[in-house]
Amino acid sequence: MTSTPRLLAAATLILATTMYGTTAHADDDPNDPPGTEPSASAPVDVDPNDPDLKLPDGATLAQAKVLDIKSVVEEQSGDERREDTNTSVTLALQAEVLFGKDSSKLGAEAKSRIRGIADEIRTQNATRVRVFGFTDDLGSSAHGDVLSKRRANAVHDVLSQSLNDAGITYEVRGYGEQYPIADNSSEAGRKKNRRVEVSFPRSEP
Repeated sequence: MTSTPRLLAAATLILATTMYGTTAHADDDPNDPPGTEPSASAPVDVDPNDPDLKLPDGATLAQAKVLDIKSVVEEQSGDERREDTNTSVTLALQAEVLFGKDSSKLGAEAKSRIRGIADEIRTQNATRVRVFGFTDDLGSSAHGDVLSKRRANAVHDVLSQSLNDAGITYEVRGYGEQYPIADNSSEAGRKKNRRVEVSFPRSEP
């Protein structure tokens, strides 16, 4: 079986927009979980009385919605996962790539990867960046909350130093075992869930 650098994992339709806070380090009380932001408003007006729509008598149009195409690409090793929509980019790095076991200390290679993310943030001219930490469900929930916050803070520190831009607002949170992206019943799934996600809006076309 041949291997490829990246594997297209999924493509789905979602309602998308982005909501940001202004904190520099992880909040103790996260409120908006990732991926639950409200829909963007429709980009065009639709006239429900337009004869070309040919609606049956008495029928009305539903409220217009914006559907954003999301593509998810994952390295075959699973070390990195990328989600692209029309409005944002989310890069997820597995904890094992960044940290030692039960640690929030970054090594030289991990810092290099994070600086690569900083380069893309700079390319997109993003002024709002979210850094979210997650763990698997092993151990206590309280320990996972603390560890995920520390890891998110560590990634934030390297990003902010690399970008060195006072105009960028960061939202940094630790979600612990909340919002898994894989099944925690297997080690392969838990490995995917132990991650740090960095997300930022795309520049205007």
